[in-house]
Amino acid sequence: MSLVAAIKGKGPNGLGFASTADEATAGCDLTGQTVLVTGCNSGLGFATIRTLARRGARVIATARTVDKARAACAGLEGQFLPLACELADPDSVRAAVTSARNGAAPLDAIVCNAGVMNIPTPQQRFGWELHLFTNHVGHFMLVTGLLDRLAPAGRVVVTASRAHRRAPPPGIDFDNLSGERGYVPMKAYGVSKLANILFTRELARRLSAGGGAKQTANTLHPGVIDTNIVRSLPAVARLAFRVAAPLVLKTPAQGAATQCYLAASPAVAGVTGAYYADCNPAETTPLGRDMTLAARLWDATEALVARIA
Repeated sequence: MSLVAAIKGKGPNGLGFASTADEATAGCDLTGQTVLVTGCNSGLGFATIRTLARRGARVIATARTVDKARAACAGLEGQFLPLACELADPDSVRAAVTSARNGAAPLDAIVCNAGVMNIPTPQQRFGWELHLFTNHVGHFMLVTGLLDRLAPAGRVVVTASRAHRRAPPPGIDFDNLSGERGYVPMKAYGVSKLANILFTRELARRLSAGGGAKQTANTLHPGVIDTNIVRSLPAVARLAFRVAAPLVLKTPAQGAATQCYLAASPAVAGVTGAYYADCNPAETTPLGRDMTLAARLWDATEALVARIA
């Protein structure tokens, strides 16, 4: 156990910083359930599909290419459907939606885990900054395309980050969605993570407003983990991650704990619109609780998706 894990301890539910995905889902029986996970081929995604399959779920596992998804699933026990889903490519997302919809079983959970971080120079897709397009718009398209396949008590789990605190007011600058003005890589990443939180809040509101169903949407900070997402960091920063790892970084199995807990645990059945960290409720910035901003982002994203259809 790291020094930080020893200091942080556990929360009210007996889980905490050092809890693993297996520990967070202990006793869960997902037999007969189907779960979709993005970014399955490494890091948190791989730890997530491994744990959920161990609990009996049939896992629709997506990666940027079907070969990467197949390779990730090849050495694991369980039922898997590997799919390509490149979140920055609308055609790839639509194809993944079609393939997932063709399955007979409803989706008991969608875990939006994949993402990009720290793109060094400003890049755009369809006029939106690439972090924002990949991390938010790609998942928006995937989830909204599958909502009618979500089980009556289905769960949507979106991996955000404490890095949303890097998004300065107004949080989402609708006059600078391209990110070209004042581009700073980690600030842009923070904006995309704030967008993940706002999307989840608005989705939870809409699901609840539908009445009757017990569908939920929650978001989370997984912790700081040494995964492939740091591949675009400068060399000095990557070295710092490696040096710090034994002391302050989570393992992928620990980082996947909160999303697996939200996707599978009966303890959070019915919980919706919440933000978690270390498998326990946590707080976002005020911007992350701004429902007016959340609704405006939803509308802007919906308009973009309609334009690029």
